[in-house]
Amino acid sequence: MGHYILNVNGAQLSVDAPGEESLLFVLRNHLDLTGTKYGCGEGQCGACTVILNGRAIRSCLIPVSAAANLKIETIEGLERDGHLNSVQQAFLEEGAMQCGYCTSGMIMNATSLLRHSPHPTDEQILTAMNGNICRCGTYPRILAAIRRAEQSGEAA
Repeated sequence: MGHYILNVNGAQLSVDAPGEESLLFVLRNHLDLTGTKYGCGEGQCGACTVILNGRAIRSCLIPVSAAANLKIETIEGLERDGHLNSVQQAFLEEGAMQCGYCTSGMIMNATSLLRHSPHPTDEQILTAMNGNICRCGTYPRILAAIRRAEQSGEAA
């Protein structure tokens, strides 16, 4: 058992957990941030995607000890002053979800993509989003949502 300070959505949070416990389980079970979902547990589906130090990562693969003192953003941290970020808003407007299970991971990955590449090509979007699986098959609407968010010019 270790004691870790996590910088989550701009707040310094203290947590006691085994160092090898995944960041995903710490976020969900210790910090009650349940927007990040458990999918496959192997980093293959993208449901657990968060942004760590500015890059989209699979939180099921990262031990909490490796995330200590780094900047962690979860789906709960994207809205500002009651307003969704442009990717969240675009997902709503395009209806880019059905069951919604993959949605937070999709939004986190797309947000990271647009922060690093504000005007990606379709190929860049498809490559970046390739590791996020939507079991409902809403891929055309997801692409349309990312394009809509890109056109808004504010992927923060």
